[in-house]
Amino acid sequence: MDFEKLDVWKRSARLSADLYLHFADSRDFGFKDQITRSGLSVPSNIAEGMARPTANDRIRFLYIAKGSCAELRTQVYIGMEIGYIEREKGQLWVAETKEIAAMLTGLIRKQPAFEPG
Repeated sequence: MDFEKLDVWKRSARLSADLYLHFADSRDFGFKDQITRSGLSVPSNIAEGMARPTANDRIRFLYIAKGSCAELRTQVYIGMEIGYIEREKGQLWVAETKEIAAMLTGLIRKQPAFEPG
């Protein structure tokens, strides 16, 4: 399946772009780098995983994407706490990361348990 057709990839790519736009003028380069990298990691790992030839490879990269999603959610919470992210926007991003993680779980479960070589 082409990753571009996956709603989870589309949503995570839009979230990543939103993060980049939000932090474009941030002077805290450490925080900006970390949150944009974790955000970028989600759609990137979905794409890489879906391009892999075996279910085990796909699942491994989808779990990496899910982990990056949790990392991003943590950074959003911290960003709200320190005033870098407005509460309303942060809550939207938290909800989106939770939905993306749930979608990734569903995609992982859809992968065949065994693929003959």
